[in-house]
Amino acid sequence: MPNPVLPAADESVLLVQLSDSHLFAEADGKLLGMETRDSLRRVIDQVLQEQSGIDLVLATGDLSQDGSVESYETFRELVANIPAPARWFPGNHDEVPVMRDVCAGTSALEPIVDFPHWRVVLLDSTIAGAVPGHFPAEQLALLEQALEGAGERHVLVSFHHHPVSIGCAWMDPIGIRNPESLFAVLDRYPQVRALLWGHVHQEFDQLRNGVRLLASPSTCVQFAPGSEDFCVGNEAPGYRWLRLGRDGAIETGVSRVTGIAFEVDYSVKGY
Repeated sequence: MPNPVLPAADESVLLVQLSDSHLFAEADGKLLGMETRDSLRRVIDQVLQEQSGIDLVLATGDLSQDGSVESYETFRELVANIPAPARWFPGNHDEVPVMRDVCAGTSALEPIVDFPHWRVVLLDSTIAGAVPGHFPAEQLALLEQALEGAGERHVLVSFHHHPVSIGCAWMDPIGIRNPESLFAVLDRYPQVRALLWGHVHQEFDQLRNGVRLLASPSTCVQFAPGSEDFCVGNEAPGYRWLRLGRDGAIETGVSRVTGIAFEVDYSVKGY
């Protein structure tokens, strides 16, 4: 059965990425001292103020910190304020069976999204019970099939974990464990224009063989760029927007909220 094609607001596609929200069942749940529900709400308010004609909201993992039904229901309710379809996939903190239950009967977890000139492919890079990521054979097969079936469409591929070093030594061991398997597939398909991930709680923007490699802020606590050891950054919560052009060009930027002050609580363990 062919994948349904979503209409785009114009010849391009406007995508908004929300990542690493780390919500709790409790309304006042905090990660490293920041109330994550409040920070997500503020980020979404900023999206609504700054963006119009959004074609897709992409939630790139670690939606929840505690894996609770309540956290996912809260995420769904808050994101529903953005008048656009949304797609989710898990990060290392997420509980996949709970996500599936909350999303039952919706298209939120569908792995392929088609627009007239773009295909967005969403992969699950998680390892149950572990922090690092890995692409098992079935995910690589899904990717291969999605790329083979993309036709003339440009392709953006998204997942949670980073497949390349981002310059933070402490994060290198908790990225994708088999990036060579990922790139072995991607490198055969010239229509791939960008990879987009979360997990790292900071901005990243590089090129690899002409493919844009992008990571984005968390909607809550940030990690300090270039840090050797675990370190919370001073940057505010934010989101990334991407304008995907008919010709394959990508415009993108990061926007951060203002007015959030918090004291880092390093007693929290288990990132």
